[in-house]
Amino acid sequence: MSVLDQLTRLPGSYQGPDRLQTMPIGLLGLGEASLAARICEDFAQATLTRSGTQIVLNSPETQAAADDFAALAEVNGVNVLRVGAGEGRRFDLDTLAYLAPGGVLSTYHLAQYLAHATGHGEEARQAETLLSELRDRCAPEVEEGNPARALAWSLWGRSPLLLAPVGEGALTQAWQGLLARVGKVLSIAVEHQPLYTLTGAFEAHHERGDGRLALILGEEDAEMRLCREVLETRIDEVALVGYPSGAEGGGYAGTLALWYFGAWVAAYLSEREGANPEDSPALTQVLATLMSDVPDDELN
Repeated sequence: MSVLDQLTRLPGSYQGPDRLQTMPIGLLGLGEASLAARICEDFAQATLTRSGTQIVLNSPETQAAADDFAALAEVNGVNVLRVGAGEGRRFDLDTLAYLAPGGVLSTYHLAQYLAHATGHGEEARQAETLLSELRDRCAPEVEEGNPARALAWSLWGRSPLLLAPVGEGALTQAWQGLLARVGKVLSIAVEHQPLYTLTGAFEAHHERGDGRLALILGEEDAEMRLCREVLETRIDEVALVGYPSGAEGGGYAGTLALWYFGAWVAAYLSEREGANPEDSPALTQVLATLMSDVPDDELN
């Protein structure tokens, strides 16, 4: 199934548990699962908890680290839930509370699992509504007024700067990963102290701002407005990629929806670039190496 087909079918496809777990909940995300954990960081502390439930998310290449964290949590006497993303043969299925499909879209399944497990089922349902509405606007058959195609066209041949308000770093992490992994394009995330970075970044060589685009993800607060003012004198274009209608202010549902929109943009960008949106052979080989004893010097 192509990436575009997978994106079209994604809304409403979560089939995992929806049971509320014993509070408090500690949350750790490793490897491919780390983004879902970050998107849900308002639901549970990113730590090893000493009571309640410990949820450990991981993909196969981080199995050893996940085993260690689970063992530490068990020493504290808490209930440990292991959640994996990837091929079932890579896991001991008897130890898993949930196995999500692997790949770049695993973020959706893992995030929805966490929303339900932490008692935020309403937010999970709101996210499904937003994703469905985005699909209806971004699907391949929508040729006129497709916002994902339009943004992909703007990004074509450029290396965008990615910015987001303080506390919304999950957005820059998500978009940088999607644009690289699916869109096959390098972007630069400016997450920490952006004004200190952007006011000096182009001073020595102004021509390096030529043809460059900046994306402000989520919403444009006071700091982001200052970033826009600085950048508009140094680069070609600054664009706001806001939360979809119905998710003003962001929150879990808005963040997951903006991740989904980024996946559509990245898929259309790879199409424009004439590239394959599937995982690159290099990534496949690197992950295989991490899950084996093959020495690094045997990588091509």
